[in-house]
Amino acid sequence: MNEQEKERFTKQIEFLVEMDKMKNIRRMTRVLHEDRAENDAEHAWHLAMLALVLSEYANEPVDLKTVLATVLIHDVVEIDAGDTYAYDTEGYKTKEAREKQAADRLFGMLPEDQGTYLRRLWDEFEAQSTPEARFADSLDRVQPLLLNYCKHGETWVQNGIRHEQVTARNQKTYEGSKVLGDLAMELIRRATEEGLLK
Repeated sequence: MNEQEKERFTKQIEFLVEMDKMKNIRRMTRVLHEDRAENDAEHAWHLAMLALVLSEYANEPVDLKTVLATVLIHDVVEIDAGDTYAYDTEGYKTKEAREKQAADRLFGMLPEDQGTYLRRLWDEFEAQSTPEARFADSLDRVQPLLLNYCKHGETWVQNGIRHEQVTARNQKTYEGSKVLGDLAMELIRRATEEGLLK
C-alpha cells in the first residue's frame, strides 16, 4: 500500500471500530428469548434479515443492496445521539438536531467517497425520498411491533402505550409495503383484543 491507500484503510478501520458502539445502545424493544433490551446492532441485523426475506413485498421495485446498506446504517447516529423511544414526545423535539450532528461526525470518519455515499443513504432514509428508504422504514416500523407483540406487549404495558399511538406510528408502514402495513394493523388489532394495548 502507498501512503494514500494506508490513510484510506486506517479511516475505514477506525470507522468500523467505532461502529462496535452500536452494541451498547439499548433500545426499548425486548429480545424474545432473554430478559433484556435489544441493542442497535441486533436491531440493524434483524432488519437486514427482514429485508433479505421480505423484499418482494416492497410497494415498488427496490435494489436489495441499497436496502441492506440503509438498514445497517440507519441507526449508527445513535452512537452519539442515543436512541429516542418511538413514543417519547419530548425526546423527538431534539432528535433531528442530535442525529444530524452525529451523522456529520460519524460519516465524516470515512474516506470521502464512502462517507458521502453512506450519508446520502441516511439522508434518504430520514427524508423517505426513495423506494429503498420507504421500504427500509417499513421494516424499521414492523420489526419492533412484531417483537413487542411476541413479547406479550411488555414495553407497551410498562410505558402505558395506547392503541391509538401504535396505530398512528404504524400507518406509515404502508408507504413502503402494503403487505407489511396490513401485518402491522393485524398485530395491533390482536394486541388490543388481548389487552396488550390500552
